Amino acid sequence: MKAVSIKQPGSAEELVIEDREKPVAREGELLVKVAASAINRTDILKRESNQLQPPYPILGVEMAGVVEENNSGNPGFAPGTRVASLVNNGSYAEYVTIPVERAIVLPDEFSFEEGTAIPEVFLTAYQTLYWLGELKEGETVLIHAGGSGVGTAAIQLAKVLTKATVITTAGSQEKLDFCKSLGADAAINYKTEDFSERVEEVTQGRGVDLILDFVGASYWEKNFRSIKVDGRWIVIGTLGGAVIKEMNLWELMGKRITLKGTLLTARSDEYKAELTADFVKDALPHFKNKKIHPIIDRVFPFEEVQEAHRYMESNKNIGKIILSLDK
Repeated sequence: MKAVSIKQPGSAEELVIEDREKPVAREGELLVKVAASAINRTDILKRESNQLQPPYPILGVEMAGVVEENNSGNPGFAPGTRVASLVNNGSYAEYVTIPVERAIVLPDEFSFEEGTAIPEVFLTAYQTLYWLGELKEGETVLIHAGGSGVGTAAIQLAKVLTKATVITTAGSQEKLDFCKSLGADAAINYKTEDFSERVEEVTQGRGVDLILDFVGASYWEKNFRSIKVDGRWIVIGTLGGAVIKEMNLWELMGKRITLKGTLLTARSDEYKAELTADFVKDALPHFKNKKIHPIIDRVFPFEEVQEAHRYMESNKNIGKIILSLDK
């Protein structure tokens, strides 16, 4: 089968399409013929990682396709069933195996491109908002990188599932306008405004209950000013650096802030299965009634995987970047 790996760790130029052996579904797994995959920042980090050693893995952590073989004993996923799922590695390929507990049956109305735009970003957003962030009805959440895949997912989930007040940041007027079209109550251009000042204005000095932080070090002080006493702060990215040179723990303690860091890709199969089950129960019905929908920026042919990675690195996308294998 055709699959994307790397010649060596490095830039997008190192991506290569190779012939790999077709995987075999073990007990409890589905073999899926992949119709679409998606580009995620974790793929870029994996591609660049000097910790990788040959033979290099097949990249990709989410996909949508058709069940070709069911070795799970679960009759709900017969061959021909359209599914989407997170995978540990290997979604940039014509075939992949997945644990049956992590498979999401796609609504009939969804294309494969729309299906593969769901698992990584919506499960990450659901996890950070609700499992970790404990967002409650009517609270206020600050979502950074609002135009990203996870950002666009989080805005929709927060508005539809808990009717939260959503404040978001982005770096262009186009992205700000799009965030507001998804339901954001306030959208702040971090390049031209101090978002902590706008947060103070929007919340009338109270601050936000929850922060979804993709940025890290460079936003530390402004995030601290934006969060209320007893607020929750979830770090899910370090686009602005990972090292904070000076941090006063007394200030953190004084505000009684709960600070959590997370990576979904590294979680166990059991964790991902439980998360998927909760997401399907709580959120998937809203996809069927169109209150929530996946956001796709651009679809690239499978053969243009290098260009797709470069496009993500340009930070121009609003929503997901998709690789199509559907022929």
